[in-house]
Amino acid sequence: MTGTRGWAPPAGSPARGVRPGPAGLRAARRRDRRVYTRSHPLLFALLAAVRRRPVARLGRAVLVSGTEEYREALTRVPLDRAAAGTTGGAARELSGGGTLFDQEGADHRDTRRAVAGDLGAAGVERLRPVWQAVLARRLAPLAGGRPVDLVPLARELAGATVRALLHTAADPSALAEAAADAAAAAVRDHLPGPRPPGTARAAARATARLEALLADGATSAPGSGETGLRAMIAVAAVNTTVAAVPRAAAWCADGGLWEQAADDRLRPALVDELLRVTAPSPLLPRVAAADAVLGGCPVKAGDRLVLVARHAVGADVDPPDARSPAPPAVGRLVFGAGPHACPGARLALAQLDDVLAALAPYRPAVVAARVDRRAALPGWRRLTVRATTTPRPLTESPA
Repeated sequence: MTGTRGWAPPAGSPARGVRPGPAGLRAARRRDRRVYTRSHPLLFALLAAVRRRPVARLGRAVLVSGTEEYREALTRVPLDRAAAGTTGGAARELSGGGTLFDQEGADHRDTRRAVAGDLGAAGVERLRPVWQAVLARRLAPLAGGRPVDLVPLARELAGATVRALLHTAADPSALAEAAADAAAAAVRDHLPGPRPPGTARAAARATARLEALLADGATSAPGSGETGLRAMIAVAAVNTTVAAVPRAAAWCADGGLWEQAADDRLRPALVDELLRVTAPSPLLPRVAAADAVLGGCPVKAGDRLVLVARHAVGADVDPPDARSPAPPAVGRLVFGAGPHACPGARLALAQLDDVLAALAPYRPAVVAARVDRRAALPGWRRLTVRATTTPRPLTESPA
């Protein structure tokens, strides 16, 4: 794979602000690679070994890294949504089934419409004050020159958003911790290789704790399918947010991207680019439900498909740049495609946009970072930043 960039800014486009420098982007990439090499080293080595092949077969597993092949796997290959070792299989095992992740046909479409209603434009605007309040409180120490760890910030931001979305009275941090534990306990179901003994029992206990928290303060007792759906929404929202937000901020700090983050016109494209290169869910485990062909490689029913989003969107090749972004058809593949597209994409984009807008005036630098070796998704256990500049209060008159 040689990258996804076949595009360029229009000829004669003026350069505005400070463009990210090659040295800074290399440093940002080196830091970001650590979340893979230190948390999932064997898996990362395997994926790196086949990254230049759009499709590669390893026994009964088919690794899909090419952009078009990845899209085709999600839109044209019949998938077994409840197979063991897939997202849908884990959802069915942990919740008894009937969730968005393991449904087929009309049930899947109906659930998607219901979820999309809560996560559409109006739903996001209803939720926005919730996470903006967390940002204002958690980032206040930057103005006084004190450091801020962005991991607990992201955890509370995600927990508070899920709390409001699912109408529960649970403590946001406790909710986020339970969702992280449930995902970490179930992660072995999503990765190639044998499952350690007791994995299923540990995942079931963690999910039961999460469901109990979600039931706290609920106005009515949900049915079993709704209970499972609520738990899986919480798991997906919390873990992707906690993985993506600190990594995106580190890219801005190391790669000289705060100028782009501060520009209201460029920031939306930067958000797309940062989610592309961080690819919070870097691979999607699926199982083929029927014979097919991907990139010339025959696929048999029952074959495990490892869809490598990180490679399909060029995250391992092309650094983020809001002035020369990947085409939306490429960058948005991190949210899936077709009937397998993530209904929470709008929420993720809005949250990261607000995080960058809140951080940009401080131009924070990373002062400490530690990889989370336990988390389900590659990310930081600690990502501490400190302001390098203090924004002028809005009421202050220029000298």
